[in-house]
Amino acid sequence: MSAKSAISKEIFAPLDERMLGAVQVKRRTKKKIPFLATGGQGEYLTYICLSVTNKKPTQASITKVKQFEGSTSFVRRSQWMLEQLRQVNGIDPNRDSAEFDLLFENAFDQWVASTASEKCTFFQILHHTCQRYLTDRKPEFINCQSKIMGGNSILHSAADSVTSAVQKASQALNERGERLGRAEEKTEDMKNSAQQFAETAHKVGPAEGQSS
Repeated sequence: MSAKSAISKEIFAPLDERMLGAVQVKRRTKKKIPFLATGGQGEYLTYICLSVTNKKPTQASITKVKQFEGSTSFVRRSQWMLEQLRQVNGIDPNRDSAEFDLLFENAFDQWVASTASEKCTFFQILHHTCQRYLTDRKPEFINCQSKIMGGNSILHSAADSVTSAVQKASQALNERGERLGRAEEKTEDMKNSAQQFAETAHKVGPAEGQSS
C-alpha cells in the first residue's frame, strides 16, 4: 500500500472523509522552534492533504500529516478549512518548480514538493476543489503555470482519454456487430437459396423421371 493510500485509510476514512489529493513536502526555510520545545521525535515525512467530507453539506479541508522515522503510522497535525486558504503561490509561472507557498488566515508555510509533477497534480486538484466547493471567497492563485490555472486539466485529460477509449471500443463493437449482422444475413440468404434450390431440384427430379 502506498503512503497516500495509507493516509487516506488511517487518517480520513475513520472520520468519514475522502482524500482528494496529497503532496509530500519539506520546508524551504527552517521554522523557528521555541526554546522550550525540546525533545523532538526525530526525522519525519510531511504530507499536505486535501480532503472533503462525505456528509452533506460537503466541507473541504487541508491537513498536515506526518510520519515519524521508525513508525508505520501517520499523525494528523495542523488542519485548516478550505475557506481559510487565502493565497496559493506557485513561485514560478514559467517553469516546472517544486516550490510553493500556502497562505492561510493564521498561518504561512513555504514548501518544496518531492517532485514538480507531484506539486502540479496537487495544485490542479486544489484549484478544481476551490472552484467547486467555495462560492464566496476563493483563494488567489499566483505565479502558477497555465496548465494549473486551466482547471483540472489532468483530471479532464484522463476522463477524455477514458471517454475516447470507450467510444472507440463501442464504435468497433458496433462495426463488428454490423459486419457480423451482414455476414449472418448473407449466410441466411445462402441457406435459403440452397434450400430453395434443393426443393426445386427435388420437385423437378421426379417430374423428369415420370416424363421419361
